[in-house]
This record gives sequence, structure tokens and C-alpha cells, in this order.
Amino acid sequence: MINNITIEICIGNPDDAVTASEYPIDRIELNSALELGGLSPSLETLKYLKENIDKKICCMVRSRGGDFHYTENEFEIMRKDAENFLQNNADGIVFGFLHEDKTVDIDKTKRMCDLIRSYRKEAVFHKAFDEIDDLDKACEQLITCGVDRILTSGKAVYPDILKGCEIISDLNRKYGDRLQFLPGGGVRIENIKDVITTAGSGQIHMTSKKQYPGGYLGLDEKQLQIMLKKIAEI
Repeated sequence: MINNITIEICIGNPDDAVTASEYPIDRIELNSALELGGLSPSLETLKYLKENIDKKICCMVRSRGGDFHYTENEFEIMRKDAENFLQNNADGIVFGFLHEDKTVDIDKTKRMCDLIRSYRKEAVFHKAFDEIDDLDKACEQLITCGVDRILTSGKAVYPDILKGCEIISDLNRKYGDRLQFLPGGGVRIENIKDVITTAGSGQIHMTSKKQYPGGYLGLDEKQLQIMLKKIAEI
């Protein structure tokens, strides 16, 4: 934490997680395949990191790229992945379930939240939220389901994330006593201070990534250092 800002970093492999853990971050969102927007990590990756670093780790549960409308078979596999992560000390599960019309799949969301809450861990609805038209209705539904936090850009895409942060600020005003809003998506060195101050959530999600030879996305440590310095200047 820096300046009372909770800092979450999105990580796609164990080496990057170990490196990031040396900095004053609070949470790791653990993924694989950041090139696809982030998929479920392996169980062994989580187990290794819980043994070797002292940071909260929330595991992405996403079985494939593409949309967020899943069959019952896909859901059951994702639910089992989540249970395995929770049994091995994951601090939270990151997920998102929508219907084909891009409204919240209440049934699947509640079933996942019930599982997470049975372990007394955090239920985090990811940026599938940004595909929903009626965000107010979605917030009420997610609160009812038991979601603790939403990762969102306020429906904005880079470089217009500050417009989305105004929406996040409004959602904080309406629902902040019942739901956390985690601004993320398009956070860069040049806008991170404005994102934090405009959204007003007291937390930030960032990736600090670059493309490595072979085409995979990984941590850019120098970028991370600069972004943390920017947070310290707020």
C-alpha cells in the first residue's frame, strides 16, 4: 500500500509474481495467458507462490478466451477449479458470468459466490461487467449474489479510461457501502494518478506488462517502478 491506496497487479507467471512481491503491492491477480485477456492459472502455480511469497493472491477462473457466456459443463469445470484454488489458500476468486444478451447470469454468479463465501474468501467479478448495458441493475444483482468487488474500467477503453473513471466514481457514490469498485484496464504511467483520484475507490488494478520474445506478455519491472512512484506522488 502506498498513500493508503490498495495496489493490485495482474500477473501471468510465477517468476513475475515473485518479482512483483518485492514491491509494496497488496494483491496479485494470478492468471495465465495474458495474451488472451487472462485465463485460469495452474493449481501448482498457486501452490508454489503461496509457499514462496507473502502477498494476497486472487485467482482468475476463466476456462477459455472469447465471451463470458458459458455452458453448464464449462461452469462445472470452472467451479471445480475455484474450489481447488480455495482449498489451497487462494485469497479470492475472480470470475464473470453473463447471458448471451450480456446481462448478469445470476444463477452461475450466485453459485460461485456461495462457494467462495463458504471458504470466507473474496468474490471478484471481473471486466465482463463492462459489457453490461445497465450497470446499476447489474450492481444490485451482484450485491444480491454476494460479490465483494468489481474490476471495471467504467465501460471505457484506452485511452479514454478517465471517462470511465467518472462512471466508477458515480457507482462508488451509489453502491460503495456495499460493493468495492476496482478501477483497471488501460491504466498507464501517464494516467495512473488521474485514474486513482477520479475513480475515488482507494485502490487500483494494473498490469505493467510488455511483450516478450515469443509473443507472451509479462511484467515490465521498470514500468512497475515508475507507476509505484506515481502513486507515491498523489
